[in-house]
Amino acid sequence: MNGTRALTYLFSTLIDLYVVTVILRLLLQWVRADFYNPLSQFLVKVTNPLLIPMRRVIPSIGRLDTASVVLAFLLELLGLLIVSAINSLQIAWPQLALLAVTKMLLAVLWLYFFLILVVVILSWVGSRFRHPIVPLIFQLTGPVLRPFRKFIPPIGGIDLSPLFAMIAIRFLILLLGY
Repeated sequence: MNGTRALTYLFSTLIDLYVVTVILRLLLQWVRADFYNPLSQFLVKVTNPLLIPMRRVIPSIGRLDTASVVLAFLLELLGLLIVSAINSLQIAWPQLALLAVTKMLLAVLWLYFFLILVVVILSWVGSRFRHPIVPLIFQLTGPVLRPFRKFIPPIGGIDLSPLFAMIAIRFLILLLGY
């Protein structure tokens, strides 16, 4: 029983980490982040072995790198298949596909939740903190925080938009059933 749980944890964690790297690369492309940044270079090198062959077959749709979306979906599906095989579960294909899409959405939502939390912490630290990842975090969270900043102006010099963005993201996570 413990061996099954340990294997389930190991496979699901490794696949989820790779899915997050694919999603991060997709989001960095979406916001047109600096790809000479060391983190961007790392993500490109880690994801290229699977993405380059897929891009030959799956074209992009506008600014959306559909090969990355398909790769993330297939990885989530593979992870669910491995976990269900380890635990001797039989799940119908439509349910597996829906669960894979749900896990992808949850990965994006949780990623943005924690990125916004990092933005808040960085605002406390101030300009003393210099690291190559900081501009990428602000580039990634900008499109999510912008609508909130439009409706919620700073009050007394305090930007409350990250708080409301995190509340909205958590609301969406709860709507998905997690």
